[in-house]
Amino acid sequence: MRELIALAAIGLGSVLVLAVVRAMASRRPGRHTAEFLAELPEPAPADPWAKPWPTPTPEHVRALYTPLRGEDVALTRPYCRMDTAMDLGVIRERRTAAVLATLGVDYAYGYAGDQFETLAGLAATGVTA
Repeated sequence: MRELIALAAIGLGSVLVLAVVRAMASRRPGRHTAEFLAELPEPAPADPWAKPWPTPTPEHVRALYTPLRGEDVALTRPYCRMDTAMDLGVIRERRTAAVLATLGVDYAYGYAGDQFETLAGLAATGVTA
């Protein structure tokens, strides 16, 4: 049995030495060496989608990428015109009434053009619905 163990140890050791010698003889360059990078194939040609778009870029897209200067920028952006801004008073009144209703408080509110104003005008003229 001792002879078998000794032969197995010698056999495994020689196989290990042969593997190391073979690996050193056919050593490939590492991934970050100049030899490895020299072996890389040429990059593939660019696909047709990588080319720039053949039509001119729209003005609003170019405006996104141009830096803003203080002299060129208006104080109010064109998409936030003040003449078409919403009247927030109505919304504020409705929210106030909704919050007070959750607290159990009856809050009578009104605004110009609400249905109660129209109904009051109809009642004053004698029209019934």
